[in-house]
Amino acid sequence: MLENLTSRLQKVLRTLRGQGRLSEENIKEGLREIRMALLEADVNLQVTRRFIERVREKALGHEVLESLTPAQHLVKILRDELQTLLGSGQAQLDLTGPSPVVMLMVGLQGSGKTSTSAKLALMLKGRSRAPLLVPADVYRPAAIEQLKVLGRDNGLAVFDARGEKAPRAICREALAQARSTGYDTLIVDTAGRLHVDEPMMAEVKDLAALLQPREILYVADAMTGQDAVSSATAFSQALPITGVILTKLDGDTRGGAALSIKETTGAPIKLAGVGEKVKDLEVFHPDRMASRIIGMGDVMTLIEKAEVAFTQEEAEDAAQAMAEGEFTLEDLRAQLRRLKKMGPLASLMEMIPGFGALKGATSEVDDGALRKVEAVLDSMTPQERRDPSVINGSRRRRIARGSGTHVQDVNRLLKQHAQMRRMMRTLSKSARGRKGSGRLPFPFR
Repeated sequence: MLENLTSRLQKVLRTLRGQGRLSEENIKEGLREIRMALLEADVNLQVTRRFIERVREKALGHEVLESLTPAQHLVKILRDELQTLLGSGQAQLDLTGPSPVVMLMVGLQGSGKTSTSAKLALMLKGRSRAPLLVPADVYRPAAIEQLKVLGRDNGLAVFDARGEKAPRAICREALAQARSTGYDTLIVDTAGRLHVDEPMMAEVKDLAALLQPREILYVADAMTGQDAVSSATAFSQALPITGVILTKLDGDTRGGAALSIKETTGAPIKLAGVGEKVKDLEVFHPDRMASRIIGMGDVMTLIEKAEVAFTQEEAEDAAQAMAEGEFTLEDLRAQLRRLKKMGPLASLMEMIPGFGALKGATSEVDDGALRKVEAVLDSMTPQERRDPSVINGSRRRRIARGSGTHVQDVNRLLKQHAQMRRMMRTLSKSARGRKGSGRLPFPFR
């Protein structure tokens, strides 16, 4: 998401850095390029104008022009203003108040409300909440069944409407059941509606009056661009929207909605869908997103993903195996599986500071190559993974057939693994030598 915008902004900043001292003329030229980049990313025109004006006012200040590092000052200004555009601080879900806390999911047709409702329920369940999903979309035939399937597959409770056709009656019964059975959170999946559809807007207003929700969350498809912004504005005028959930933030479209929706609606972006799986819902951090857009990476999110995928004991065991030069193919297989839990490689690479500045770097990262390696490793026996020296010609052919690859692919993996082990042993010996001589040891534990 926003990869093209990131690339354009980095190009402008590199040009300004190369000019040494900044002047009013080259700042104006840079801002003109930034303006075009924002508009091409489908950022709202009025939002773009206000953003550029704020950056211009700060960038043309005496403090920046007279600074020894004016380009770095401009980077900071740009980052701060992007963060303001996305939201001044992390917005938390409001889970206070009497039980059950009601969350009303609203938005356009096809924005992903049903799947996002399930994602939100799973996230809250992981925080020791007891959510109950309420299927109040009676107009789309598959909506109720979709929510039931998502609930069943992920261990989530779904209210049984028992053939009830009126959304108001469904919500009233679900609220009564939650109060009597101990569910502390009610997540109501409403029907998608166009903001120009007055009867449907009246219906959702009626549901809001009945349920008195703590959160009214507008679910916006980040890939719809300007339409998402105009629709969100209309919804916010009809309902007291408390927050926005952006879906499909992992997409490859222009994604200007992400940069426009906060300023046009006044509602903070609270969560973001970053994948198709039910677990792919994350807290939205404006500061981290702003850093990623200008190529400064997002180390904190990368660390958090690693902490989820790797336990401390697993990380220490892997480090010990590497330090001793005994990193087997079994270890490699286990590490690849944990790496997959962290998400697509391209998205992980974007979080590394400076990586996005490499032209086309993230687009060249091939998750398919990792899947091929994993297939080869899965086709080996445990003995072969522990001791690759037993893999002769016939075994290599069997592994290639079993993994759907070629013998050359098997040979390449074995060669790369052997080189890796040799390098680790060399580093380990060097570390022990430095330790014995009183110098700092190699930092494996």
